[in-house]
Amino acid sequence: MAVCRCKTPLSAKKTRVMIILRTVNDVRDYVSSERGRGASIGLVPTMGALHDGHLSLVEKAVAENATVIVSVFVNPTQFNNPEDLATYPRKEEDDFRLLAGAGASAVFAPTVEEMYPGGPEAQEPHLFDLGQAAEVMEGKYRPGHFQGVAQVVSLLFRIVQPDRAYFGEKDFQQIAVIRNMVKSEGIKVDIIACPIKRADDGLALSSRNALLTPEQRKIAPEIHAALKYSMDYSHSHSVKATHDTVVERLDAIPELRVEYFEIVDARTLAPVDEWEESPWIVGCITVYCGKVRLIDNIAYRIPKA
Repeated sequence: MAVCRCKTPLSAKKTRVMIILRTVNDVRDYVSSERGRGASIGLVPTMGALHDGHLSLVEKAVAENATVIVSVFVNPTQFNNPEDLATYPRKEEDDFRLLAGAGASAVFAPTVEEMYPGGPEAQEPHLFDLGQAAEVMEGKYRPGHFQGVAQVVSLLFRIVQPDRAYFGEKDFQQIAVIRNMVKSEGIKVDIIACPIKRADDGLALSSRNALLTPEQRKIAPEIHAALKYSMDYSHSHSVKATHDTVVERLDAIPELRVEYFEIVDARTLAPVDEWEESPWIVGCITVYCGKVRLIDNIAYRIPKA
């Protein structure tokens, strides 16, 4: 167990003490101590390379819990592309500094061996019941991805035993899958979905943005621009026409290639053919900018409060 003392953004004279946990036993001991003093616990699972989107999750967790643990772990079992795993950005020292500044109580940064003794391939296989939500979109284009996500998230939930866990809505499908996993596995935790954090030019913040070249970074905001344009377009056009205009607009831009764009019922993730089919409809998209895979989404219809 280590301690990180970093200056808070509010005062150069103050320091915030954040505990760095490297082992499962360290986490369990820490959680036991915090529970002993009656603390509620929030968990923010991440794969590191943190940005303001992650920090907004941490800040919400800090506002709602006495103790906040952030995991920083690049999980190999959710990558179906070895090159994607190898190039995923890793910035541990920067991550720790940012987390301390955001008010995290502790960070859990294990090795792969600590999470998967003997290696990921040596783990006893367990297929999670993730429902239809895991079969479409990302599930179709990244076979095994959501089983890997469920594997590591369920493991984190069992290690930390949080009251609440925080996830960003950029990964809209992932949140639906995790909710299904929690229900099927009988894990008691509240899943808190938090709004997408965007750069000033509209690009959804993502750790993968760091892999973009300067030229690609100028092009990538066109993804959100196309989605935003399609919101107004959808009020006078069909679902199919709205789908097609987004894909055609983005595929016409050099360096961009749409892998999929699906307009779905936000609760089931089933595709919709008519706007009247559901009160809550979301468009989910994945676009390659060069070799960098970027995801985003937009709500076309939202239920009235």
